[in-house]
Amino acid sequence: MFWIIGGGAVVENGVKPFDSPISAWIQNQLRHVPWEGFHFEDLIMPLFLFLVGMVMPFSFDKRLAEGTSKLKLYRHILLRVILLWILGMIKQGHLLQFNLDTLKLYSNTLQAIASGYLIAAIIVLHCKSRLQVGICAGLMLGYWALLAWVPVPGFGAGNLTPEGNLAIYIDKLLLGRFQDGTPYTWILSSMTFAATVLLGVFSGRFLKSTASGLSKFAGLMIAGLACLLAGWLWSGWFPNIKHIWTSSFVLISGGMCMMLLGLFYLVIDVWGRRKWAYGFVVIGSNAIVAYMADSVFNFWGIADRLVGGLDRWTGDWTGLVHALVAFGVLWLGLWYLYRNRTFVKI
Repeated sequence: MFWIIGGGAVVENGVKPFDSPISAWIQNQLRHVPWEGFHFEDLIMPLFLFLVGMVMPFSFDKRLAEGTSKLKLYRHILLRVILLWILGMIKQGHLLQFNLDTLKLYSNTLQAIASGYLIAAIIVLHCKSRLQVGICAGLMLGYWALLAWVPVPGFGAGNLTPEGNLAIYIDKLLLGRFQDGTPYTWILSSMTFAATVLLGVFSGRFLKSTASGLSKFAGLMIAGLACLLAGWLWSGWFPNIKHIWTSSFVLISGGMCMMLLGLFYLVIDVWGRRKWAYGFVVIGSNAIVAYMADSVFNFWGIADRLVGGLDRWTGDWTGLVHALVAFGVLWLGLWYLYRNRTFVKI
């Protein structure tokens, strides 16, 4: 969330004035790849889905242990899915324009989280752990088989171009004029959204185990490396493409998520180094507010009003100054909520 709400802009504008190969590489990493491949920016959305899955063993087990029935738990799950869907339509689906000509039904990360979470929740609540692993593998294999073998009118089978893949064909067929007009795919890709969430579930369950802290760190790192290797090998047949959330992308991004989880677990839980993370805790405690805030407030506009008069002196650093102020204003709002113990959760 740090990168989405302004951290990325701060870093990009902070390195831009140096105009070097290193600064160019960093700026490039903060942009999505056009189609096939992987940049740092492409890891942010999978991290959201992965973390949603990671907390499910903790939250579900707690609710069931307290005596909550599965029926009542399903009501909570469905309410969360509906709220996420509506917020996703507000964020990128133009819902608040109240205009059917601009409305997009399925076009946002929150909706990908909702669909992946719903599918994963059903699997977690009704299947044993080993079967869950098998279903996760089946979702990735099934998605690959569909895109590889089902022909698309005018393009044939196995076409993985932005215009000719099966996933985009299904989105355009079913969503019609409410399709978002981008090469990102959603309906069929919900299969692999769920697979990413399930990788988080498996990691969360491992964190809940009785293994030692160092063993958990080592296990997450080994599992992450294994996923990375498997995804890299699979990408030779099923390319690593975030836009259509290919199975190789699930494994590559999921492996990175596991390794990051392992590293942060080591530093924060095992070594007890927590004070440095305070700023991130403030953001994460109201993550949904942080994500939706720029749909309501123009923080860059506020920054322009506050420090625009300095532009004549800041030169090449003007972008960084504005980015820091825009990010700072939002962070202070989140800090106010945090200090007052006001948390918005779904």
